[in-house]
Amino acid sequence: MSKLNLNLSASLNIFKLIAKPSLCLPHATVPTFNDLPIPLNKAFSGNGDKKVDIKAVVLDKDDCFAYPDHNEVYEDYKERMEALRAAYPGRRLLIVSNTAGAQSWDKDGKMASAVEKATGITVLPHGVKKPGCGDEIMSYFRAHPETGVTSPHQIAVVGDRLATDMMLANMMGSYGIWVKDGVVPHQQKSIWSRVERSVAPFLVSRGYAAPEPVSPFE
Repeated sequence: MSKLNLNLSASLNIFKLIAKPSLCLPHATVPTFNDLPIPLNKAFSGNGDKKVDIKAVVLDKDDCFAYPDHNEVYEDYKERMEALRAAYPGRRLLIVSNTAGAQSWDKDGKMASAVEKATGITVLPHGVKKPGCGDEIMSYFRAHPETGVTSPHQIAVVGDRLATDMMLANMMGSYGIWVKDGVVPHQQKSIWSRVERSVAPFLVSRGYAAPEPVSPFE
């Protein structure tokens, strides 16, 4: 029998989402990982007069650049991933997953090690699942000043889920890029993932927009 990957962080933060629905909205949307503009600053070119300077990228794994339960980059996305690694070398690219590296699920870190070996990208070990691990992400970048990150608004979070990835971005004061279609065919996605695809346009039609990044850490 497979284990149930519960997410207490998402359950607790649902009350924040009810109070402020815009927390789950992205600042930019692309159909697939292959459609990411590089550098990612280009995704926010319509952000008024404010200059966006993305110095580091937080990547989701499952249904973002890889099939769920697979460690390697999806074959069609390998060239794009290499371009992203060139634009954000070393520790400026970080995988934050609610499977690999999530200490409540990946208790011995073996999944994280396997993903790191397959991708060449650091996987963050984190005690709190997305969307509540913003402080752990910022602690990582503070520990590695060579990334140039001094504030969360210099980070872009890329992922396929509104209630985890995009909410993480907004709660920590970063920019969010929603990979709307992902890797998994629509009919095979979870019910929550399918529901989210109608949530975003509904909220936008009601006048909601992703909040301007404001750091909760400063």
